[in-house]
Amino acid sequence: MSIVVVGSVAYDTVETANGGADEALGGSAIYFSVAARFFTPVSVVGIVGSDFKPDSRQILADRGIDIRGLEQRPGKTFRWHGRYHEDMNKRDTLSVALNVFENFSPDLLPDQRRCDYLFLGNIAPELQERVLSQVMSPKLVAGDTMNHWIQERGPELRKLLSRIDILTLNDEEARMLSGEHNLVKAGKAILRMGPKTALVKRGEYGVIQFSSEGMFAVPAYPLEEVVDPTGAGDTFAGAFMGYLARNGRINESSLRTAAVYGTVVASFVVERFSLDRLLELTWEEIEQRYRAFIELTDSHHSRWTSQ
Repeated sequence: MSIVVVGSVAYDTVETANGGADEALGGSAIYFSVAARFFTPVSVVGIVGSDFKPDSRQILADRGIDIRGLEQRPGKTFRWHGRYHEDMNKRDTLSVALNVFENFSPDLLPDQRRCDYLFLGNIAPELQERVLSQVMSPKLVAGDTMNHWIQERGPELRKLLSRIDILTLNDEEARMLSGEHNLVKAGKAILRMGPKTALVKRGEYGVIQFSSEGMFAVPAYPLEEVVDPTGAGDTFAGAFMGYLARNGRINESSLRTAAVYGTVVASFVVERFSLDRLLELTWEEIEQRYRAFIELTDSHHSRWTSQ
């Protein structure tokens, strides 16, 4: 079943110890959709300026991503410029120019309103609410947030949480939203706010999934070098949702498998700058790394128990 994702489309300038990328295609909706398309059809809702490059549009179209909901207005596309520390878990935002994204007011197409799977990217809670009010009877709604919305739109965000099945956020945001420093307490507190599942992303330390069934911890796939962590969380979310949509069942088993696939696909995006690695990635590579990940984490894997 197809997924509708609503979020940002941007041009990113990134600096790391390994080099940089200038005006590279990015944004939450882009990373999400490029990851999700490995599993299921995906439709993007976003806004770009008149400077949005034909090559950027072609990147999405060539991968079968539905871009009918990509609105174009006079002006410039959203820009973000960030610099990562030697510790890649830390970064400084050097500049942000919302441009046309500042007045983004998403309207879904008629067929998008009938979607089964909806992902509300990192946009203002009132915009997430606007999108959710347009969808008829979704099978699964997931959403992302950030510290800015928690601080500035706390009441609106908490109201929305009662209508979201899955919430994704990083460890700092989980602590801020819950008021709990301990992540286990934070995850349980977030569940009491409404979501059935909370996914707390911890960068190089992996992901902790909280649900009524308990906790599930997924380590990050070990890499010799991380080049650019930009978009890793959105890539995780895209693969996570993509697997659930392809599988068609929402239960503890499928959620846990989805978390592993999300981790695996996210491990690829950080190997190169921007979308470069995802754009050349194949399904065979995903499956090979998925099997390697299972072997890495399963102490009772047949490779060892058969000896």
